[in-house]
Amino acid sequence: MRQSSLFAKTYRENPKDETSINAQLLVRGGFVYKNSAGVYSFLPLGWRVIQQIAAVIREEMNAIGGQELLLPALVEKKYWQASGRWQAPIGYKVEENFVLGWTHEEVISDIASHYIQSEKDLPLALYQIQTKFRNEPRAKSGLLRTREFIMKDLYSFHTNEDDFDNYYERVRRAYDKIFSRFGLKTIYTVAGGGPFTVSETHEFQVESAVGEDNILVCEKCQYAENSETGQLKEGGGCPRCNGKVKTVKAIEVGNIFPLGRQYSEAFHLRPAAIMGSYGIGLGRAMASVVEIHHDERGIIWPEAVAPFQVHLLDLGRASAGQVYEHLQKEVAAVLYDDRKISAGEKLMDADLLGIPWRLAVSEKTGDKLEVKKRNSQKAELMTLPDFIKSLPLNP
Repeated sequence: MRQSSLFAKTYRENPKDETSINAQLLVRGGFVYKNSAGVYSFLPLGWRVIQQIAAVIREEMNAIGGQELLLPALVEKKYWQASGRWQAPIGYKVEENFVLGWTHEEVISDIASHYIQSEKDLPLALYQIQTKFRNEPRAKSGLLRTREFIMKDLYSFHTNEDDFDNYYERVRRAYDKIFSRFGLKTIYTVAGGGPFTVSETHEFQVESAVGEDNILVCEKCQYAENSETGQLKEGGGCPRCNGKVKTVKAIEVGNIFPLGRQYSEAFHLRPAAIMGSYGIGLGRAMASVVEIHHDERGIIWPEAVAPFQVHLLDLGRASAGQVYEHLQKEVAAVLYDDRKISAGEKLMDADLLGIPWRLAVSEKTGDKLEVKKRNSQKAELMTLPDFIKSLPLNP
């Protein structure tokens, strides 16, 4: 894509009403636009990142037997009454009989009750990637805490506890893969169950100074508990290995919940399946990546979620357009900075946008390219064929 045609422009200054790193850099880079407190639009660059995140999630969810569907955002009162959640203050009520969906255990359970006829239909795993709405009184920290957000929610149905436990562990491993591909090192954290779960739940936490959660972590074995529900004590010994326990601030990027049979019984599933619920917020994952992967110049996108793989800068060489045409045939996603602005502005924007590979062509580089990885301080001259061969997707 030619950058001269790209919708949205970059800003040199941070927006005055944003204090978090993720919001500052995403707004400045033209990835998102803030419409209201806790409500953001994803502009073309940002939507490409979300699509990359969704692709990784879909790949890993499909690998563990998940089937994708799409549930309604508008959920009728009868569903919430059946589960006892109609009065929950977290939902935005529409007229008298509907709520904008903030979760979908009720809807999926009702649908499943019409299609699960016997134990032969189990186990079953269904997921969606959909917009959710929550009446968040403390919308803040950019995309980390919003009122409208895109979420992957997976729901599983099982005949017995052993089958559920096995799948719960499969989801855990799939989440580990997802977050690793996002460049996020997560801490698997025990958290308390609520009135709609049957036991303790688990969170995937990323250590970060901007995180809203305090988690207690064993420095030796990494066993962790959320401080709101855990029994660990800072400075104390870990019950598993007697290692020292410390407190860290963290961002919750995913969670998994044992639901038991309460929803399947409320919606008359026969058999009354044991259920699990598993969530990942796509916007929150995007924001977490930016919080972890940035420097003083801008974002540093991991390759799996970057909006483009290569950023080609025309710094005054007549053949730059030919290089772009050739790259388009060999590389999946190329952003070509063909704008009529100074070389300095192009270099600053390249650092801000954070695309993994920067290629600069100028009269000084001759018939070669100046190649620089965004997370490296070093640049080197390479021929175009040698660069293409060096890419991870072109071994």
